[in-house]
Formats: sequence, C-alpha cells, structure tokens
Amino acid sequence: MNVSFEKSRSFWTDEPVLEGVSSLLNDERADVVVVGSGVAGMSAAYELASSGKKVIVLDRGPIGKGMTARTTAHLASASDDGFDELIRLRGIDNASAWRESQQAAIDRIETLQQKLKIDCDFQRVDGYLFAARTEDVEWLEREFEAAQKAGLPVFKQTGVPLAGYDATPALRYPDQARVHPLKYLHGLARAIVDAGGRFYSDATVVEVAEDDDGVRVVTADGRTIRADFVVVATNAPITDRFAIHTKQAPYRTYAMAFELPSGALPDALYWDTLDPYHYVRLQPGEDNVDILIVGGEDHRSGEANDAPDRFAALKDWMRTRLPSLGKELHRWSGQVLEPIDGMAFIGPDPGSERVFVATGDSGQGMTHGAIAGLIIKDMILTGASRWAEAYDPSRSPLNAVGEYVSENLTAPKNFAEYVTPGEIGSWDELKPGEGAIVRSGLSKVAAFRDDDGTLFLRSAVCSHLGCLVHWNAFERCWDCPCHGSQFAPDGEALNGPAYAPLQEHEP
Repeated sequence: MNVSFEKSRSFWTDEPVLEGVSSLLNDERADVVVVGSGVAGMSAAYELASSGKKVIVLDRGPIGKGMTARTTAHLASASDDGFDELIRLRGIDNASAWRESQQAAIDRIETLQQKLKIDCDFQRVDGYLFAARTEDVEWLEREFEAAQKAGLPVFKQTGVPLAGYDATPALRYPDQARVHPLKYLHGLARAIVDAGGRFYSDATVVEVAEDDDGVRVVTADGRTIRADFVVVATNAPITDRFAIHTKQAPYRTYAMAFELPSGALPDALYWDTLDPYHYVRLQPGEDNVDILIVGGEDHRSGEANDAPDRFAALKDWMRTRLPSLGKELHRWSGQVLEPIDGMAFIGPDPGSERVFVATGDSGQGMTHGAIAGLIIKDMILTGASRWAEAYDPSRSPLNAVGEYVSENLTAPKNFAEYVTPGEIGSWDELKPGEGAIVRSGLSKVAAFRDDDGTLFLRSAVCSHLGCLVHWNAFERCWDCPCHGSQFAPDGEALNGPAYAPLQEHEP
C-alpha cells in the first residue's frame, strides 16, 4: 500500500526539480548508477556525466525532494562543530583539509551556477559567529585561534546587527555564501540530462551487490541496472549495516521562514554559540520584502515529539533579536547526520571497491554534497583524490571514543523499550490524525488513525536493525532514533538506511 500523507513543506518546495521523469520499466546498463537525487547525488551525477560517463540517477520518490529540499542552504567553510574541536578529534592536517575542501565546494557551486547559467540566487556573503552568553567568549577566542591554524580567514569584531548584541564579541568569516538549493538542483539536473544522464523516480533500491561484472542494483519492483560503479547518496546509506551507522547519529532540526523588510538585516550568515545553536540567513524576496530563514532547536531523531514547543522557542528567539520581523511564512524540519569526529564520510563504502557513499553532512549538506561530487568523480576516474584520506568512510576515529560510546547508547536504551508498556492502552483510543505505540501481546505496534478514521497498524520494529520507531506528530511519520530511518504511517520507508516497509500487524 502506498498512501499519500501530508507532511510539512519547506520554503523551497513549490516547484519540481525535474519534470517529466519516468519510472524504471526495464533493466538498464550504465557506467555509474547514483542512488539519491539530493545535492550529493546530483553533484556526483553531474561531475561524472560531464566527464563522459553514462549515468543513471534513481530516487525512491520525486527527484530532488529529499532532505536537500529541507536545508537552509548555508554555504560555509566555517565548521559547525568548530575548528577547535575538529583539530582535537582529527588533527591539524585533516582540519586544514576539511577547510580547504569546503572552500573548494563553495567555489564549485559558484562556478557551476555561472557556467550553467543557473538562476539560483547565489551570493557571496560574510558569516558571523557571535557569543550567546558571557561564558562563551573564552571559547570564541579558542575558535579564532583554531580557525587561523586551519588556514581559514577570520576576523574579530565587536557586535552583530541584532537587538542586544551591539557589544557582543563575534568572529567574521569572509567569502561564505548562500544559494536557493532547489533552483541549483534544477540547473544541475538539466545539465545532467543534456550530458546524456537519465533519471528515474519512485525507484526504491533494495540491493546493491558487487560481482565479477561490476555492480548490480536491484529495485523493489524487480528491475536490475548493471554498472561499473554505484554512488549511494541517500542521506543515510542503504548499503551499510554497521560500519558507518555506528559512527554517526541522526538529529532533527527545525526551521522557519518570515517576511522581513528589505534592509532590516544585512545579508549575511549568522550563528550563535549555543548548543544546539541557532542559524540565520536571508533569501531575496520581492516588493522590498526579504525572507528571513532561522533554524535550530535540534534534538536526537525520535527522542522528542514536541515540535510546537520548539517552533515557539525558535520564533521567540528570533523576534527578540529582530523586532521588525514580519509574518511567518513556513515552518518545517529536516534530519542531519552527525559524524562523531566532525567530518563526513565520502568515498568507498567500507569493504567495497566499486560502491561509493556520501553521508554524515553534519548540518552542512550543500558544501558536503558539492565536495562529494568532486571526490567521488576523481576516485572513479583516477583512483585518487586529494581529500580522500580526510573523508575516508573506513576510518576509525580514535580520538572520538567518548562520542562513539555516547551516541551508540541509543540502541541499547531503545531495545529496552521492547518490554515496556505502550504509550496508550489501545489503538481504539487514537483520534483522527494521531499516532502512538501500542503493546499487543509480546509485540509493539505503530498505530495511526488518519483524518478519515482509517486505522493503520504496523510493527514498531524498524526494518533496518530492529530498533523501535517513535511517532513524529509534526511530520506525521515514524522516526527511528538509532540510525535515522523514517516511515510513513502506512509503513512505507521514506528515508534510509531502511528500504523495506514496517511489517503489517493483524489486529
């Protein structure tokens, strides 16, 4: 069963990234199959197709409508996790490589939007990191010194143009940028088609296997594509069960868009030092009105179901600092994957020679997606990349043992829920639009009643590795807190690593 359920829509999602995309009806052959049509998959597809490779792009849903459609599209070479932390975890050489690659990613997006004539509102802007509390000033000083060590241009300043922050210590990072993510994807998609690339939507991949002839990709409806290489760019990889998933954790982040009179805030990127931090940017509007986008209030996926409270906190935080803020236009949420050592996993899937992955964007998905395209193209065409070692998916983050243990406590805590009572006594208690976990004998059931009163009963056991899913009332989906899988109320898998649906439960 495949039922359409309403979910939150981000500020970006009004227009399709690519129209007229067909379903995969026959077996195919390609040089490279790209699984996933977000910025990482699309960047890899473009780089390879423009280099003469025959490329096929598959997506389980519409093209370009995954997590990239939910980004706030900050293009930054300043690290979300901080260079002080990055140097501690990975050393100065890798931190410098990360900085260099992120700057290269911004440059690549700028170059392509010019070369391909993509009208995507790209603009170079400054980025400002400001102290949210007095006790953060010392950390800001360490971050200034660490960023300089990593080679990033950074300047100290006093004050940012937000109410109450005139005398606040801050760091300014020049040559950051912003972009409209789906307009950019639309331009890449056109260029991929022009280079002979093919797109297939609604093609759920259930198997990726290497053999003597290359790689075999199999979809849920039994179609097979043979290729020399496969790029898995599905937010969380669908090909790996343990090696990468134990080294990253899924987090949900929240975003809102507001009208703002033009000129009320300088066009820049803004971040504070709270944990979780807030992030702010502008998007050009019309008729002397800009769009302000603010995000934050993050939490581990599946471990909170209080979106209204988080949006209220986000709105209060922004209005306090910008009293001229206009009416709310959109609110949405997205999922980011946080690597335990601060750097994404881009390169060969552990144990594979022909399968490549791009995951662990740490909230900087646009630049990580662009750099994934460059790294994977170089590794497929030449067998090497200048940044391969820094992003190696097989690495063992020895300096992040504490983070590794902390993030992997979620699974045993989740498995303990197998013996606890349900959230409600019976699914008969569900009102239209509600979902909850119900105990039925020895089983946990994910129960949802739609707006028409139809009851959906599915196993609460994630089809990836068996964790129990939790209801997300805002997105109206089931979230797995262990590795980031998401499922529609009818059990259909929406986001990897799971690709199989939740099993039906007979009442």
